[in-house]
Amino acid sequence: MLVNSTTSTHINPFQSFWWAGYECTDQLNCFGNRVDLLRVSGHLQLLNEDYAHLHSFAIRTVREGIQWSQVEKRAYQYDWSVVSDIMAEGHRQGIQQVWDLCHFGYPDDLTPLHPMFARRFAALCRAFVHFYRAQYPDDTLIVTPINEVSFMSWLGGDACGTSPYCTKQGWEVKVGLMRAYIEGVAAMREIDPTIRILTTEPLVQIVPPMNATRQQIINAAIADENQFQSVDMLAGRIAPELGGSPEYLDILGFNYYYNNQWIDGTSIFLGWNDDTPDPRWLPLRHLLMKAYRRYGRPIALTETSHPGIDRPFWIDMIGRECAAVLQAGVPLFGACIYPIVDRPDWDHLDHWHHSGLWDADLSLDPPGRVLVEPYANAFRQAQEVVVEAGLQIS
Repeated sequence: MLVNSTTSTHINPFQSFWWAGYECTDQLNCFGNRVDLLRVSGHLQLLNEDYAHLHSFAIRTVREGIQWSQVEKRAYQYDWSVVSDIMAEGHRQGIQQVWDLCHFGYPDDLTPLHPMFARRFAALCRAFVHFYRAQYPDDTLIVTPINEVSFMSWLGGDACGTSPYCTKQGWEVKVGLMRAYIEGVAAMREIDPTIRILTTEPLVQIVPPMNATRQQIINAAIADENQFQSVDMLAGRIAPELGGSPEYLDILGFNYYYNNQWIDGTSIFLGWNDDTPDPRWLPLRHLLMKAYRRYGRPIALTETSHPGIDRPFWIDMIGRECAAVLQAGVPLFGACIYPIVDRPDWDHLDHWHHSGLWDADLSLDPPGRVLVEPYANAFRQAQEVVVEAGLQIS
């Protein structure tokens, strides 16, 4: 059943349907080392060039991150100098920036299980809004408070892959992250009620094995339903003691990759481009429309890409699926190629994914940009498919 929504949340604030996402993670990786992909990828050093490249693809919206661990090295003391430089370049080139305040990384003295985590994050949110509005009082400000709470609660709470390096604590980490998320939204909205909130959660499908037992079917259904826990917390549907509210649901972003559909209890992924599709595999359009029906809010595809030679086939599929969603009358506000520029693995920085529209030339320092022509050609065709779908429904 669709929830009621206000007219304001159905106004699309994005300057282009297609967005570019720049990898900005600053987390502690599985070895306990702080990573800084904003710099390792070369994006910070080549900001001018990276933004200039977007104009030939009519991309006018990007996802950026402030890197909380860099901004707040001492409690309640903020250094916005790098963020200010990024903002200035975006405004100079007419690029709209959507800001992640926590993209996987926390300050050295915090984890989501720390008793001061939510208070510190809410203070960061207030400081960011004051800083932003002092420079750009009239802009539309779109913020993702915490990126991929579902993934981070699993990685840090169950898989020991990042701070707080726990097992069997995924729920506790998720509660800690969502308490901070909700307090952060409340703090920002108190200062500026016009701020748009963009959630960015994984969109998955978890299925039982073939010839499954009744219990396996139940287990898979529970696991699949749990993908919505974070947004349900934000809406106050579960764990209402955290302070969630339907008013905090604004634009719901979903991240989707080739390995987002799998068999419960295994590491077996359902193939997305098999000659004979697995009967349990669902096209992306069905997953996006399922999420839309659940919440009745505008949606966006906030991350998508594919590594290697399959990049052109992937973006072709994404274009067709987005067009189908639009033709179904669903308010799909945008789709983000993430990453737009190649990035290395968090845990093994010598391994690059080859997943960007631009590959990295590692013979240069910072890495150079090499446009992947087959991917670029397929992307332009995907853009045309989406435009045609928009014209058909306008």
